[in-house]
Amino acid sequence: MSRQTMQRWSPWILLLAMLLLWQGICSAFNVSEFIFPSPLRIWQQLLEFKGEIAKHAWRTYWVTMAGFGIAIVVGVLLGFLIGSSRLAYAAIYPLMTGFNALPKAAFVPILVVWFGIGAGPAMLTAFLISFFPITVNIATGLATLEPELEDVLRVLGAKRWDVLVKVGLPRSMPYFFGSLKVAITLAFVGTTVSEMTASNEGIGYLLVSAGSAMQMGLAFAGLVVVGAMAMAMYELFSVFERRLTGWAHRGSPSS
Repeated sequence: MSRQTMQRWSPWILLLAMLLLWQGICSAFNVSEFIFPSPLRIWQQLLEFKGEIAKHAWRTYWVTMAGFGIAIVVGVLLGFLIGSSRLAYAAIYPLMTGFNALPKAAFVPILVVWFGIGAGPAMLTAFLISFFPITVNIATGLATLEPELEDVLRVLGAKRWDVLVKVGLPRSMPYFFGSLKVAITLAFVGTTVSEMTASNEGIGYLLVSAGSAMQMGLAFAGLVVVGAMAMAMYELFSVFERRLTGWAHRGSPSS
């Protein structure tokens, strides 16, 4: 088996090994499903409540993607502003760092007062928790443009705008796709946390309901679905990254 094939299959092999170990521990020590359900029990609950889980998963997915879409727009625009201006970088970046340190779950009660219980708070929580990595990476890509390269382009007649748009933004694409892979996982976290306290639909609501009913297998099934959706979106962005920025990775094909 080649090294490339091993790398492709290694996550699945590790996952299978972990599941077998998990199942073995639960079976050997007769662990109660109310405390820690086995993978087999989680799978049974996933099949038993597949319709209900699918309904809540769809709600979590579209709310997350809506908030994430807003985060992309705001993150790119704000990152472009911060990265293209030293004054904006000095003024805005420290404030954004302080804002990012605030626990986003603390905003949920405020968002409920403003927008009511439903999709609004979850969407905005997904946005608040995921736009910062995008902004930082776009700003970093633009702010670290080599001065020598910029000087050469200026000598050739390029304006500041031309340098940023035609050189700075393409150079920032690897940073951008890297931030998307991080931000999408955070967006699902934000949506789920908000749904646990401010929604009557979604995986977060399902987790609370299942926990109240002592259906631990169902609760873990909800967690598995959230993780699967996040992994799927992560892999999708990885495909786009390889296709569009292969030139930036040594030894990677650009097509």
